Amino acid sequence: MVVKRTQELPQKQSPEDSSMLDGRFREYNTEAPKETSVRQLFDLTHKTAIVSGSGAGIGLQVVHAFAEAGANVAIWYHGNKEALDRAAEIEKKYGVKCKAYQTDVTDFENVKQTINDITKEFNGRLDIFVANAGIPWTDGGMIDGPLTSYHKVVATDLDSVFYSAKAAGEIFRRQYEAGGVSLTGATLQNYSYGSFIATASMSGHIANIPQLQSAYNAAKAGVRHLCQSLAVEWVKFARVNSVSPGYIATEISNFVPPETKAIWRSKIPMGREGEAHELKGAYLYLASDASSYTTGTDILVDGGYCAV
Repeated sequence: MVVKRTQELPQKQSPEDSSMLDGRFREYNTEAPKETSVRQLFDLTHKTAIVSGSGAGIGLQVVHAFAEAGANVAIWYHGNKEALDRAAEIEKKYGVKCKAYQTDVTDFENVKQTINDITKEFNGRLDIFVANAGIPWTDGGMIDGPLTSYHKVVATDLDSVFYSAKAAGEIFRRQYEAGGVSLTGATLQNYSYGSFIATASMSGHIANIPQLQSAYNAAKAGVRHLCQSLAVEWVKFARVNSVSPGYIATEISNFVPPETKAIWRSKIPMGREGEAHELKGAYLYLASDASSYTTGTDILVDGGYCAV
């Protein structure tokens, strides 16, 4: 009796695995955009963006930047219900879809459900996710600081970025595998592939003084390296980058005494804190096809602080 061996069918490789062969990157994992004009490269018309921690401050300015460029944008907020009014104002001002969603970024299931709901509601697509939610460390030295504060900072500033990336990345990958087709089966207009951007910090590059904030610094360094790592994993279906702001004049630093801020300014070549709107260009660049050959990078926007 002759026993025939059944031929095993090769398993389909995931986009993450198929970008490499024998430990080497394959050629032409990506392609350059066909458009070459600056206006077209920065155009976000028809695209859907989600920005966490965007009820105010840096995140809100990022929402404005994306809406000005034509994107439909979802605002995520935790407790600041004024985000609802900001969304209505942005929708009216720029003629795009803009809604605010209350989200707990430290809860993966809530993050995933909200991202999926927004994708369905916003024309069945997701193009851009900005993980911007964050809180400061306010408890001084590490040894005497409470562990509860450490867990809260790491959960908000690092874990939430991982959760957002995991849920958004699943959609980016699905859109790539579907050849740029939405959940409803429609061809996506102005589609390239996903862009994931995280707000890191210059504190992930240096140790700040005079304030002591080791937990925050470690979390932000983790955000930078997570983005670099995901840029390699996701190269076929999404670009992943981070922005590292320096001292920016927003509500997050209202608790800092004036004498400490004076010390900050003495260490910044530009001699001042930045304004939140001065970050709009960096985020728009990374969100758009203007940065089509930019992945795994971190853009410092710190007035020259880290150059000294």
